[in-house]
Amino acid sequence: MTEPVRHPYLDHPGPLALAHRGGAADGLENTVAAFRRAVGLGYRYIETDVHATADGRLVAFHDATLDRVTDGHGRIAELPWDDVRHARVAGREPVPLFEELLETFPDVRWNVDVKAEPALAPLLALIERTRAWDRVCVGSFSESRVARARTLAGPRLATSYGTAGIAGLRLRSYGMPAPLNRSAVCAQVPVAQYGVRVVDRRFVRAAHARGLQVHVWTVNEESEMRRLFALGVDGIVSDHIETLRDVLKDLGTWA
Repeated sequence: MTEPVRHPYLDHPGPLALAHRGGAADGLENTVAAFRRAVGLGYRYIETDVHATADGRLVAFHDATLDRVTDGHGRIAELPWDDVRHARVAGREPVPLFEELLETFPDVRWNVDVKAEPALAPLLALIERTRAWDRVCVGSFSESRVARARTLAGPRLATSYGTAGIAGLRLRSYGMPAPLNRSAVCAQVPVAQYGVRVVDRRFVRAAHARGLQVHVWTVNEESEMRRLFALGVDGIVSDHIETLRDVLKDLGTWA
């Protein structure tokens, strides 16, 4: 087995519990209120998303538009920060800047899904300015975006695989040849995609053989959490953060 990839972001005893958008089950996803609640429950790893406003401010928000979860409207990339800052998630909580989150929660490590290309450069500039290289892991469905992040930041930045990397790892797990980037520190994957199972014992074994952790998203059922931990996965991303915490407590691995 290959030595595990060493990056300070992954320094943690036992499996990682990641609060998805801070714990999206209560409808206040990606808000300071949600993140504060997760931290209060003991979470030190939180998953979030970033977009850049028209004037280059980096906001923690999942969708390209404000419409689904806020009382505002329009595409974030086409709106200045002064407009976005007045939108309220669920009619009550403001959209936070990612810089605000780094400052407000200094002990938290952030798993950041870069949702659009214009957000990448501001994110890397912010990480450099705040010296937060040990606190952020960057991921994206776009393999080219993740690759560009690695090229710009080098090994000081923790990254996960994009979709092409995951496909290559899945093929390797079946003993088939496939190119694999050696720069990622983890594979962050759904249990299944398009009806095809991604995470099984073979996949976990293939990742661990290459020194990679396996983090599975978004898992909300207790029985599925227990099954995945029994397979040897290294982390779970969940909306139901109390359930995930209680499972890890019962397994004796809640840190």
